[in-house]
Amino acid sequence: MSSQASVVTPQRFQQGLSYAQFMAQAKVNKARFDGFYANFKVQADDAKELQALARRPNGPAKMLALGEDWCGDVVRGLPVLARLAEAAGLEFRIFPRDQNLDIMNEFLNQGRYQSIPVAVFYTKDHKYIGHWIERPEMAKKEVAVIEAAIKKEKPGLNDQEFNQERRARTSARAEAWQQATVQEIKELLKKSVK
Repeated sequence: MSSQASVVTPQRFQQGLSYAQFMAQAKVNKARFDGFYANFKVQADDAKELQALARRPNGPAKMLALGEDWCGDVVRGLPVLARLAEAAGLEFRIFPRDQNLDIMNEFLNQGRYQSIPVAVFYTKDHKYIGHWIERPEMAKKEVAVIEAAIKKEKPGLNDQEFNQERRARTSARAEAWQQATVQEIKELLKKSVK
């Protein structure tokens, strides 16, 4: 995040959608979102640590998420963020990325990419704590390996066929990546909340 004043004021934060509102306006992938949300649980030990962090005077009280219903990383990750917010007792608001590019521009991946989902954490006084982008490191590494394997094993695939094969192979890793998301966010908050 830049050192400039954020476009996410406390008033703007309140304009975000709840998870239920986001799902009500989603046009694609509803069944996949519902499946991930229904099947993902924050582990009890992780929930206790997140709650302890949230109880600190400068701990997280709010989480903003940027996402779009068509994005595979959002389909897998946003339900995790919702469950994490529930487990920690955080106020959670979602902003569709494409309608909120001013917010997205504050949290670009590597300062250049509009990667989603993004999770941004604030104190109860709306002070920025930190943010997390797109997918856990484990997933980044494994996606590269999966894509390379597909290209080697099936070099003639068109884009649609490649994406179908990629989705089939990455789906098998979804649960591990979801748990890794919780761990990365927990570590981010531990380092950022004094």
